[in-house]
Amino acid sequence: MDKFIVISIVLVQLFMGETRAGEENRPPNIVLIVCDDLGYGDLSGYGSVWNQTPEIDQLMTEGLRFTQFYAGAPVCTPSRAGLMTGSYARRVNLDLDTDNRWVLFPKSSKGINPEEVILPEILKDAGYATAIVGKWHLGDQPEFLPMNHGFDFWYGMPYSNDMGVRVNDAPLLPLMRNKDLVERITGGAANREHQATLTQKYTEAAVMWMRENKEYPFFLYLAHTMPHVPVAAKEAFYQQTNHPNEHYGASVAEISWSTGEIMQYLKETHLAENTLVIFTSDNGGAQRFGASNGILRGNKGLVYEGGIRVPFIAWWPGKIRPGTTCHAQASFLDLLPTFAALTHGEAKGEIKRDGTDISSYFFNPEKERAPRPFFYWHAGYLMAVRFGDWKLNLLAEFSARERENILKSTYNMTEFPANIELYNLREDPAERLDLSDENPEIVARLIRMAQAERKGLGQYEELGPEVRKTLFIENPKYLFD
Repeated sequence: MDKFIVISIVLVQLFMGETRAGEENRPPNIVLIVCDDLGYGDLSGYGSVWNQTPEIDQLMTEGLRFTQFYAGAPVCTPSRAGLMTGSYARRVNLDLDTDNRWVLFPKSSKGINPEEVILPEILKDAGYATAIVGKWHLGDQPEFLPMNHGFDFWYGMPYSNDMGVRVNDAPLLPLMRNKDLVERITGGAANREHQATLTQKYTEAAVMWMRENKEYPFFLYLAHTMPHVPVAAKEAFYQQTNHPNEHYGASVAEISWSTGEIMQYLKETHLAENTLVIFTSDNGGAQRFGASNGILRGNKGLVYEGGIRVPFIAWWPGKIRPGTTCHAQASFLDLLPTFAALTHGEAKGEIKRDGTDISSYFFNPEKERAPRPFFYWHAGYLMAVRFGDWKLNLLAEFSARERENILKSTYNMTEFPANIELYNLREDPAERLDLSDENPEIVARLIRMAQAERKGLGQYEELGPEVRKTLFIENPKYLFD
């Protein structure tokens, strides 16, 4: 054999070996798909008899399903604050807006603190390309928008699709690309046709961005607008549901289609083998608009399980065993430390975060975990505490003034029981049987945990010493007049 040919073969083999080693050492891509107001019982794989979600069900069949996963809060802004910061929204001063409403509204003077080091910044520092496609809802002033918080690319809307700013008596929503206005989406239930384009637009933008950044480790946060009211979908998806609220059912079917498009791209390009895909929701479903939370009590905006326990699916070929289930408690707060651990990212600074690394849950889901607390912060107040199987509902202990504040912040949705309630969530996930009288020592223990939490974080307008105050903008303006 010619000496030149032999040398060439050796060089090619060396190059291929280096390439394979580089691929093996490359940290995983992460695709985080978060729906808006999708209920615990809204996927056929989680028991829905109305919604057909074959693509999401396949993701679950090939991956891992969690049964006790919590959003960051029962409503949008504080839940997303928990996701991005790894901390309760109360800790980062985003559990209420400046008018003490439970989420941020257009032209809010408040938003995510520019000093806060959040999830995309950690991943960007670790060498990742970062993108958000979809809804942000952590402030709409320039200082708060995604491009100033570690995202390389943004295509989506700054807040919910029921928050259009009226121009000539029409509610208009800004659809943005990075810092520029792309289009004004007509809002309101009377204009579903325009909002029905969003899921497809998001999906196409997500696939295009992955295609343009596949040579690098990437983090894609696909934050669907749907099925938040007013729900809407392309006409074809109305044929794929028997839901009594056809708009809601079609919207869920289109989200499943979108998930299938993402997965098809990852598999066709052989990115799948080194990509962690997460599918979940930002809070429980709003039942009056068509959502189902299965057997769980309550809905969006409440601290009963239906308001905050959400579907959660994790998929990673060769790493996560197909068809597995994890019954351990986990939450949005855990994703920042988990992603940081998987990508060798570093959360700089000495600030306190409330989440913990749950990557071992992905790889060893059956293992029993030591109990850890989860605090149900909502509308400025600590309303419940969970530790292990036990959950203590604290709503009965609030004063008349505190109840007035809570009702104002939650649009009169909150109901106050006559007594503190204790539930065993392992035996009674529907929270039907109050066991407080039979277990006074458990009640006392959980009350002490609540008192310690409140001492650090305060309640309502009284911020505790552990709260990291955010930035307030004087004279905020609408993004686009």
